Amino acid sequence: MLMKRGAEAELHLESFAEVLHPLGEGKVVVKHRVPKGYRVRELDLPLREGRTCLEARLLFDAKLAGVPTPPVYEVDRQNMRLVMEYVEGRTLKEVLEGMGKGERRRIYRKIGRYLARLHRRGIVHGDLTTSNLLLSPGGELYLVDFGLGEYNPSLEARGVDLHLLRRALQSVHFRVAEEAYREICSAYLREFGGEGREVLRRAEEVARRGRYVGREERGALLRDGK
Repeated sequence: MLMKRGAEAELHLESFAEVLHPLGEGKVVVKHRVPKGYRVRELDLPLREGRTCLEARLLFDAKLAGVPTPPVYEVDRQNMRLVMEYVEGRTLKEVLEGMGKGERRRIYRKIGRYLARLHRRGIVHGDLTTSNLLLSPGGELYLVDFGLGEYNPSLEARGVDLHLLRRALQSVHFRVAEEAYREICSAYLREFGGEGREVLRRAEEVARRGRYVGREERGALLRDGK
């Protein structure tokens, strides 16, 4: 069953037994990076394979860093697919503004801690929006979709990552955006330590550059610092 179709990949909800093993139970999410007809095949294949393998490594290393992510069951390099555990829950985008203030603060602090753990390990998520945060029925917060992520420990990359999160909050959750960012930054600093202040300062510097940092611009921004 198709769950979501994005620019680079499709997400399907499938039976564990049908995809992995006939004795398995439950469901899995299959992320399939589909071919792009506008790309030359000789470029499209290695690009999709590289991104598929990179996302699997990022998910694994994020979990090692103490950030809840869906476990990866299989990396299919031939068909450019990731098979992951299905995490039951709703996106934070759906539920955030319906929460009480105390519950929201608990969630903000988790986001700040988890982002700091990623950054300390040299990982930037690249698309940390409330659509890519899942809240389970038990109250656990999962980070998903590392398709734009990378290993980049630079101050600039971390600052851009934090700035993109702030812009996402402002565009979708305007009513609570500032309280959210304030709490996220506070938890980020406590988790990261002294160097975290430099990341926050760089995020503010990025914001003062006076431009929207979209996905297409992100790579150029990291390269040229404009």
